[in-house]
Order: sequence, then C-alpha cells, then structure tokens
Amino acid sequence: MKAPLLALAYSVLVSSSAFAASADVVTRLRADIDALYPQIDSLYTDLHRNPELSLHEEKTSAKLAERMRKLGYDVTTNVGGFGIVAILKNGAGPTLMIRTDMDALPVLERTDLPYASHVTTHDDSGAEVAVMHACGHDVHMATWIGTATILAKSKDLWHGTLMFIGQPAEERIVGAKMMLDAGLFQKFPKPDVALAIHDHDKTPAGTVGVVPGYLMANADAVDVTIYGRGGHGAYPQSTVDPIVIAARTVVTLQTIVARENDPLDPAVITVGSIHGGTKHNIIPDEVKLQLTVRSYKPEVRERLLAAIERITKAEAAAALAPKEPVVKVVESTKATYNDPALTERVGRVLRAALGTDNVLQPPPEMGAEDFSEFVGAGVPSVYLWVGAVAPARYAAWKAGGPPLPTTHSSLFAPDREPTLRTAMLAESLAALELIRGK
Repeated sequence: MKAPLLALAYSVLVSSSAFAASADVVTRLRADIDALYPQIDSLYTDLHRNPELSLHEEKTSAKLAERMRKLGYDVTTNVGGFGIVAILKNGAGPTLMIRTDMDALPVLERTDLPYASHVTTHDDSGAEVAVMHACGHDVHMATWIGTATILAKSKDLWHGTLMFIGQPAEERIVGAKMMLDAGLFQKFPKPDVALAIHDHDKTPAGTVGVVPGYLMANADAVDVTIYGRGGHGAYPQSTVDPIVIAARTVVTLQTIVARENDPLDPAVITVGSIHGGTKHNIIPDEVKLQLTVRSYKPEVRERLLAAIERITKAEAAAALAPKEPVVKVVESTKATYNDPALTERVGRVLRAALGTDNVLQPPPEMGAEDFSEFVGAGVPSVYLWVGAVAPARYAAWKAGGPPLPTTHSSLFAPDREPTLRTAMLAESLAALELIRGK
C-alpha cells in the first residue's frame, strides 16, 4: 500500500505547486500576452531608442511610473534616486516583490536596428558618451510592465500584495543599496519573496534558465596605490621603483587563486588597470592598480581580500618602499543566491508550461548583480535567465560559427519578440507561484 500512497502524495504536491502552470491558466496568460504584445513591443523599442545612464534615469522612471498608475498601482517615485515602488493589494496573503533595473551603459550602439539608440550625453566626469541599452534592461522594463498588467487584471488568480520595484543604477551596483538606504523595507512592506529576470546572451530565445543556489558572484572593486621614491631612470639606485613593485605584486596576486584557494571554490582576481609614470626616463613616485575580485562564498571573499592586502604590503616592504601601500575596496555587491526550494518550485511550474526542453539550467556565472542586496536584506529570492539569442544564430554558434555578441557589447540585440513573450510568460507564472508563499 505504501507505494501507491507515496505516488498519490507526490501527485498532489506537484499538482498543488504547479497550479500556476495548469493548462487553463497558461492558455489564459498566453492570450493576455497576445493582446498586450503590441503595446509592450512599442514600449520596448521606445526604451531602447531613449536610454539613460545610471543615476540619470529620470525620463525612464517617469514613463514606467505613469504606466503603473494607469494600471491602478499605488506609485511612489524618487525612492533612492529615481527608484519606483508600485504597490497593488488584493486581500490577505504574502508580499511579492518584482524588480526591474532601468539604467543603460555608455556604449556606442552598432546594431543597425531601426530603433537603435543615437543618444549621446555627458557622464558624471563631463565627458561626452554614447548611451545604449547593451545589457537588456529595456527587455526587463518592458516585461515588468507586461507582468504588472497581466497580474492587475488577474486578481482571481492570486491574493496578497504585489510590490513592483523599478531600480536605478544597477550597472554601477549602487541602486539597490540606495533604495534600501532610503527606507525601502521600512516605508513599504518587506517582501516575503522577491523575483527578477535577466535576458541571457548564451541561450536561445524561447527558453528560461533556472539555477538554484549561487547564480552570480560577489564582486569587489579594489583600488591599490603603491608608493615608491621617484627619480632619474638612469640612476635607479637612488630610487625605490614602484613600477617594479607593482609588477611583482600583479604576478604574486595570481598565486592567491592558484595556490591559496580551494580549486572547488570559484574565485577570480583580475588586475584590469595599471597606471604609473609619465616619461621613459623618470621613475615615478607611485603606481595605481584597479582590481576586480569575484567569488561566491562569503568566507572565500574575505580570504581573497585579506590576501590581496597582505601580498601588496609584503611586496612593498620587501622593496623598502618609503610608505605602506593603500588598499581600498571602493565598490562591492554580494553574490546573487537563488533560494533552492523556491527556485525548484518555479522550475516545476515553468517546465509544466514551457516544456522540459525549454527550461535550462545554465552554470553559475562570475558576473555580478546588485539584486543580491535585497537577498542580503533577508528576502528569499528567485532570479531567472531568459534566453535572448535567435535560435538559428544560436545553432550556428554551437556548430562553430560566429561568436555571439555578449551583453555590454555594442552589437548586443535580443531576438525581440520571442524574448519578450517568453519573459512575460515566465515572470507571470513565477509570480503566481511565488505569491502563494513559501
């Protein structure tokens, strides 16, 4: 008797958790997306054509806020910069946060799309730069509005509180912190669970990526200043050469990952910038390095940063540098971690709705995302990849053809319609599942 009873219990569990993916619900959502798609496509092309840099998302934020008000959401703007909080209540139940990022990148677009960006502006340093949605935040925003529209007209399918967040400055990994520092979870309900999506540059449009556990890495930007004693290049014995100290430091830093870190714990230390000196025959007084440091586990992160400081100071001491180097972490964000149980629930729903072949599990990546700050503030979360590559182009790449443009590339362009349609369906289904609570 035990086997049939266990099978029945499992069937009840699966059918319960897959409510959002029932045939009737999926058919209804697809019909909503069909009716809504022309508006979402128009919004997407408008957002793509008119990008704004991090911390300058004024017009973008206003467009999204206006649409959310028309949908019946209670909208608050300027929450941590140009952040948006839009609330829709539907009786007792959990609070679900759905987040989009809004900012674009200082990239000159070379896609030749009819709706390509030709925007130029001045960045915070005053330099003139081109601006492009080269990371797909336009996809995220258009999907966010689509999901908000679908859920607002589908109150019979959920109960609780929806909290839609429009976040600024993701590309500078400060926007989430800004919103939290502005009292996001004090002035508004603290969510029981959070959801976000990101288009993916290595999976085909029409698919969704579901990754339990670590999805993206801790990211730390580290500035290092190494001091020497400058002088004439012909008389090095009278100097302490910071360029030589810097060269030794760069090489020795690579031993942290190669010889101090467990190979099973992912870690990256990259020196992305080195500046020192002005002329062939002048030994400078100082050299500056800029590093990016990536990891998953908090203890690995702490060990990497401590080792960078230890090695940098030791190399300077070995060279009799006149002053100890300065090692400063200037930007940080935590690893993005998907709650395994919630992610598996969402995965079951998506597999039931999209088919198992269209729900992938890509490997974790060493990129970073400040959505992790919401997770770090105590909100269990699910962050989904949405495939953005035209299937024919993806197949050609897998067969050894031309490389795919990555996000942040001037050539990056999602396969628009299937990406947006899949993103709306996936985000709506995930939302209906998650708002049922843990």
